Amino acid sequence: MWTSSRMGSAKRLGCGTSICLCSVMNLITIVLSGSTRPPSSGQEDSLSDNLLLHQRMKRSWVWNQFFVLEEYTGTDPLYVGKLHSDMDRGDGSIKYILSGEGAGVVFTIDDTTGDIHAIQRLDREERSQYTLRAQALDRRTGRPMEPESEFIIKIQDINDNEPKFLDGPYVASVPEMSPVGTSVIQVTATDADDPTYGNSARVVYSILQGQPYFSVDSRTGLIRTALMNMDREAKEYYEVIIQAKDMGGQLGGLAGTTTVNITLSDVNDNPPRFPQKHYQMSVLESAPVSSTVGRVFAKDLDEGINAEMKYSLVDGDGLDAFDIMTDPNYQVGIITVRKPLSFETKKIYTLKVEGANPHLEMRFLNLGPFRDTATVHISVEDVDEPPVFEPSFYFVEVPEDVDIGTTIQMIYAKDPDVTNNSIRYSIDRSSDPGRFFYVDITTGALMTARPLDREDVAWHNITVLAVEMNNPSQVGSVTVTVRVLDVNDNAPEFPRFYEAFVCENAKPGQLVQTVSAVDQDDPQEGQHFYYSLAPEAAHNPNFTLRDNQDNTAWILTRRSGFRQHEQNTFYLPVLIADNGRPMLSSTGTVTIRVCSCDDKGLLMSCNAEAYVLPVTLSRGALIAILACIFVLLVLVLLILSMRRHRKQPYVINEDENIHENIVRYDDEGGGEEDTEAFDIAALWNPREAQVVMKSRQDMLPEIESLSRYVPQVCTMDSSVHSYVLAKLYEADMDLWAPPFDSLQTYMFEGNGSVAESLSSLQSATSDSEQNYDYLTDWGPRFKKLAEMYGATEGNSGGLW
Repeated sequence: MWTSSRMGSAKRLGCGTSICLCSVMNLITIVLSGSTRPPSSGQEDSLSDNLLLHQRMKRSWVWNQFFVLEEYTGTDPLYVGKLHSDMDRGDGSIKYILSGEGAGVVFTIDDTTGDIHAIQRLDREERSQYTLRAQALDRRTGRPMEPESEFIIKIQDINDNEPKFLDGPYVASVPEMSPVGTSVIQVTATDADDPTYGNSARVVYSILQGQPYFSVDSRTGLIRTALMNMDREAKEYYEVIIQAKDMGGQLGGLAGTTTVNITLSDVNDNPPRFPQKHYQMSVLESAPVSSTVGRVFAKDLDEGINAEMKYSLVDGDGLDAFDIMTDPNYQVGIITVRKPLSFETKKIYTLKVEGANPHLEMRFLNLGPFRDTATVHISVEDVDEPPVFEPSFYFVEVPEDVDIGTTIQMIYAKDPDVTNNSIRYSIDRSSDPGRFFYVDITTGALMTARPLDREDVAWHNITVLAVEMNNPSQVGSVTVTVRVLDVNDNAPEFPRFYEAFVCENAKPGQLVQTVSAVDQDDPQEGQHFYYSLAPEAAHNPNFTLRDNQDNTAWILTRRSGFRQHEQNTFYLPVLIADNGRPMLSSTGTVTIRVCSCDDKGLLMSCNAEAYVLPVTLSRGALIAILACIFVLLVLVLLILSMRRHRKQPYVINEDENIHENIVRYDDEGGGEEDTEAFDIAALWNPREAQVVMKSRQDMLPEIESLSRYVPQVCTMDSSVHSYVLAKLYEADMDLWAPPFDSLQTYMFEGNGSVAESLSSLQSATSDSEQNYDYLTDWGPRFKKLAEMYGATEGNSGGLW
């Protein structure tokens, strides 16, 4: 029988009695604290041995459940209890052994007396109980005297742990203006002491800091608002300190604290207000559409979605000229230009701007209205604007056979400023690289400068520029789209070279070739071609032509009996005419070869020679003929070259001044010694030049009269531009002509002009005296002029 005793420990704890638990265990079942446990195999062997030694053994237990206080601070080992077997007669033959949790480390046993001591400090919060096993052995044989038994040592709690807020510090928020009693957050403190033993783990909550704004439930730790109308704009952040105390809050209990940071979240309880009721802004009249004029701001003390603004224009005389948008990042109203402005039209605008909260809360509507207005005055500032075209786009249709210099459109631009400066027109040459058009610099008349060809360029998109005379940096532009209309100026022709063959055994009416034509023109009514044989071939006996009335024609044989040795090639001219006005036609040639064919009409052989030399003409005769032709060509070229370089005097009237000629200088110098000059009578007086034309006798003039092909009108109108443009094009097309800007056109000065002669070359015939002595300082090249005009010493007579 086991007997456990802790009387000594009980006496030291002040207890008068100890509790003993008795139970009976049979040979197989071990009863520990009311539980059963089967013996191990080793135990079964020991039991068998005991049964052999003791035919009859009676075991019984007297058992205590051991208790020991935690946090023992004494110097001696703490006595826990005593184990005793009823087989122990006190002679030391029984040896007690302790095993299990903490055996030998935390707990020890006296192997003779069975006394158990705690040799380490115990903490219930770390371990609340220990399960150990005890056994009594025969000290001599080592055989177990009793079966191994389990027992429990429980650690008894004391109040040595304060409550702790494991989740602190806390962060919470509550809407501003919340009613009293609104829940904010619940805090929880944990006490590590034994909640089943006394009040060590009974926690009570209280608020140390945060009154009178908040309160805490002493039992649950729920924090609530305690003050009404808390305004975020007045105070936003609160630091609340909560205390948790054990022992039910009694004196001597341990306490722990935590901090709760509470933020008042915003609600829309503040209406927006403009800090100023009047704004003054200015904008340049040249400001582009959507450009910013200025910003307005309505201040709202709220934040986030409650401070969002929506700006709008509600009144004023600039609702069609300006617009307003809301910047979502900064909640400002941005006033922008809605349409082009004009200082000359309107100088000042007035706008009424409204700022409002789009998100409202019904319970705070009594604090409104949640909108405000302000007045904005905008002044338009004048700038020097470029010329403006009216209209802003031109579309012109012109036939392709229009004459050079014809005015096809009047372009008009004006200075929109008050000063109304003069305008000068020009063409952006990058838009007209072919220089097909010219615009009058003052009137804006758009004219043709070169022949137009729809088949070459059907559309022209040119840019006309308008520049202010007083400020050339101000340039306006307009696009002029010119559509070249088609005229019937191209004759139809064969699309390719037609070469057909006819068999020697062909029959009359047999199809030889189907021909078609193409025309570069594009008439509105469509193209239709008419085919016929050329007049010189209309009555030929060999072939005929049938017009199919579908823009194709058939070439048919008239006869049979074609022979290669008689004639192996026929050239058939075909006349092709279109349906335009005027009707144009061309002649195309169809080459027909006579070939040998089989009975099925398949080609066998053709003779490629169009003409056969006579048999009587030898090779030597042919060479002699070619040599004679070559000699004649050389003689003709030699005669022409000699005539071109032969110098003969010009036909010049004696009363005309020789200095009134245009002189061509092949090299530097020349002066009066260069007599290869053109008679400029045609240039000087174009009217008389048309009646009496004088030409050089030694060579043809390189440039014909400027007024030869253009009718002359001696008035300053559009015909002047037509004349100049026509002659410019003529000079550009003449590869042998000098540059156009080297010609001096005396069309409106000289003897036939109202302005008389503007040249000083005729001053020698006047009575005025001029000094030409400086010509002697110009070197030997001007020696002749110095002798003619300069005064010489000792010569008192005339120059001639």
